[in-house]
Amino acid sequence: MATIISIETSTSVCSACLSVDGQIVANKEDYKGQNHSVVLGGFIKELLDYAHSNNLKLDAVAVSCGPGSYTGLRIGVSTAKGMCFGVDAKLIAVNTLEAMASGVIRTHCEIADGAWLCPMIDARRMEVYNAFYNLSLTPQKETAATIIESDTFADITKDHNIVCFGNGAEKCKGTLTDSKISFIDGIVPLAKDMVPLAEKHFKANKFEDVAYFEPFYLKEFVAEHSQKKLF
Repeated sequence: MATIISIETSTSVCSACLSVDGQIVANKEDYKGQNHSVVLGGFIKELLDYAHSNNLKLDAVAVSCGPGSYTGLRIGVSTAKGMCFGVDAKLIAVNTLEAMASGVIRTHCEIADGAWLCPMIDARRMEVYNAFYNLSLTPQKETAATIIESDTFADITKDHNIVCFGNGAEKCKGTLTDSKISFIDGIVPLAKDMVPLAEKHFKANKFEDVAYFEPFYLKEFVAEHSQKKLF
């Protein structure tokens, strides 16, 4: 029986949950914005306290590894690493986009067979981080940073309907007007949607090297220069 804490910090939403043998027993979510460094520590303490009070030994920490916000990913991964070192737990990495697709498959049974799922995370301007999965969660295209134009997915819609979701999809509605592209609103990466994937990785002994693991940034981080005058 695996006891796993899952951590998700790739966007403005911060979440963490505790699962036992694939079943969620405690869940924490914050939608107030970039509060990760403030709220995540409290979430983890509550989950560890719950585990301790129920005589549960933490076996692994699963972290949403990207793509997504550079700062958010750093906070999540550094927290996960610290926990693994502190309690001698295994580290599991879960692709953020795959977890989003897993959650949509679980909660939206109305999606037609043969459709491809396209989770999207905002990467500023008209660029998104995206990937494609079928309804069996088999990857159809690798994770990429894509600049969205009206015909960006024309090669795919020749043969498949596409269902887009995530904060990257919301800004693309006015651009992706192909009738074979639809959208699901309100989908954000959440720790609870990582649980089936984390459990799968645990059973397959698919663990990361705690000392050397780094988030999947996809693009190099570029610091923006402040426009404020110092004097």
